[in-house]
Amino acid sequence: MARTPRKGTHRSKKKRITLALAPVAALAVAVPLMNSAGAATPDEVAADCRADSDKLENCEFVPVGVRHNSLGPNKVVSDVTDNCGKDTPKGTGFSVTGSVTRTVQTDSGFSAGGDSKLANSFFEIGIKFSTTEFNVKRDDTKTGFSYSIDDEVKPDHVGVFMWSEKRTDVSGYLKATYKDEQDGQKVFFSPREGATDIHVFYPQLLKNGTPDGRLWMRNVKCGTPEADRLLNKA
Repeated sequence: MARTPRKGTHRSKKKRITLALAPVAALAVAVPLMNSAGAATPDEVAADCRADSDKLENCEFVPVGVRHNSLGPNKVVSDVTDNCGKDTPKGTGFSVTGSVTRTVQTDSGFSAGGDSKLANSFFEIGIKFSTTEFNVKRDDTKTGFSYSIDDEVKPDHVGVFMWSEKRTDVSGYLKATYKDEQDGQKVFFSPREGATDIHVFYPQLLKNGTPDGRLWMRNVKCGTPEADRLLNKA
């Protein structure tokens, strides 16, 4: 004869298993909470590195990737020539001047020069990525350029020369070593170990030592908001 299952025993066994697992689950939740207490966050690491905080023993940039021939932002590098209201082109000589230097950009968009606590690390990285094909400017001093160029401004336009430097973009993350332990450790990262969110832009130089980049004449139609901005700045 088949035996009828004993329901009471099964319920008791299931209850015992549940009670045994509960403390383990609670412990798993408690561990990360204890580990994160007092630890420097990625934002705090980035801020301490930018400020060269006294709390730091060292802060270094760890390179992960590199990309050559990255164009920088467009910059006005000459005086503005006003040819508004004229129906003929205006020939003029432009004096073009500018300079390039190494810059640092964090994942939050903060930009700074290379004269921070990270300078020694960046200098070594510059040497690493400077090749016979790509002459990378390694230090944090500026390299200037100047040209005299003849060109024409279109009728009823304002004319100006624009410049965009060629750069070697080295991406990576920050590794900060604190003087005092925080939550049992001294080393923290921003934004995280192995990330490529921090960028160090090294200007590329031509063989003669002048900055490499794109220089072009820009004509802007008079009466437009952009033309007004250029004239107001001038």
